[in-house]
Amino acid sequence: MTVSLAVHRVGERIAATANPSAPAEVVVSRPSDALAAKNATDRAFTGLLLGLGAVALLVGGVGVANTMVISVLERRSEIGLRRSLGATRGQIRAQFLTESPLLSALGGAGGVALGILVTSVYAFTQAWPTVVPAWAMAGGILATILIGAVAGLYPAVRAARLAPTEALTHAG
Repeated sequence: MTVSLAVHRVGERIAATANPSAPAEVVVSRPSDALAAKNATDRAFTGLLLGLGAVALLVGGVGVANTMVISVLERRSEIGLRRSLGATRGQIRAQFLTESPLLSALGGAGGVALGILVTSVYAFTQAWPTVVPAWAMAGGILATILIGAVAGLYPAVRAARLAPTEALTHAG
């Protein structure tokens, strides 16, 4: 006899055993079915949240890249002056590759702080303890720094390629 058949037979007899005078009033369910449904719901919810987080990181990366491209355009005269005073392409590239992750780290720290605040408020309204794992906070900030570094590559290369004379003549 299989386990599921044995569970089914016990389920048929348990109602009469639990309430012999009115066995029809007893509802028998298998906790494993409810647990399986809960696990499926948890997996779907986790997937949804991971997808939402990925979209947020993508939008953040695009925002950092746009900010850095605009920064390069607005700072052409600074780039041209530094290049004319002897700064190498590598130094200009390093400047923008440093600024981009720093900008992202600030945004990531702000996002983590906002996430902790929202989590704390929600947990308080539900009378739950607030639990925010340290690995999640560190992972969020690390992810934003890495995405910021990748998003800053193009603007950094673009800034380094500016010729000093071109940067100084087009600066306005």
